[in-house]
Amino acid sequence: MGAKRVLLTGAAGTLGRVVTPALAGRCGTLLLTDLVDLPGNPPPGARFERADLRDAPAIARLAEGMDAIVHFGGINTEQPFETILDGNIVGTHNLFEAARQAGARVIYASSNHTIGFYPRGAPLTIDSPNRPDGFYGLSKIYCEMLGQLYWDKHGVESVHLRIGSCLPRPTDARHLATWLSYPDLVRLVLSAVEAPAPGFALVWGISANDAAWWHGDDAGRIGYVPTDNAESYRAEIPEATKDQGVAARYQGARFAALGYSRGESE
Repeated sequence: MGAKRVLLTGAAGTLGRVVTPALAGRCGTLLLTDLVDLPGNPPPGARFERADLRDAPAIARLAEGMDAIVHFGGINTEQPFETILDGNIVGTHNLFEAARQAGARVIYASSNHTIGFYPRGAPLTIDSPNRPDGFYGLSKIYCEMLGQLYWDKHGVESVHLRIGSCLPRPTDARHLATWLSYPDLVRLVLSAVEAPAPGFALVWGISANDAAWWHGDDAGRIGYVPTDNAESYRAEIPEATKDQGVAARYQGARFAALGYSRGESE
């Protein structure tokens, strides 16, 4: 990565803390930011500044001089529309505009919940029509399209990572298809930052799972090669962890089941 200058939003979150040490060890400048303070001190080679994604001037100031912005900030659960609107849509618009002004690439933490209302097991590619399972997934679709717009109109590069189930290890049957290990998350982010000319790219954020539902993405264009496989843990996943009802029918699981009003049989 050499002397690249990187801004990481959502640095205090679980996944932000996972990728921070790798970014700090590989880039020339690493600026961390979040709405809340870090739980500890930043690693050597990084510094932290607290900021709100809804504050456009503050985000523009943090982005000045950056080569890439790794955007893990925002709301990461299903919430009322107004909450999602502020945290994810307004905040991400501010970030893309800051990237345009700075000439920076955006690496965006999108989500599998963009396609959460497909049935379990349905094979998908990035060309499959979106089927969000809630306002959270809908916001991720909007921001992927925001990235497309900023590439087509302004030449802002962006790599969108449709993250599956990013955990230390798979813990339920769905994760056999959707798991993304922490080491593979790091590989994915570093590949997105270092790719020579990604333009606009969409990549499934999963490990090399034998049971994966998702294929046909831009992983090859950015050089992402996952090495872990959820299959290694199949025998350790308790039968009792299987989803039930609506959650068991759809790829988005409990996100699809939240507020579901069509009746269990529909």
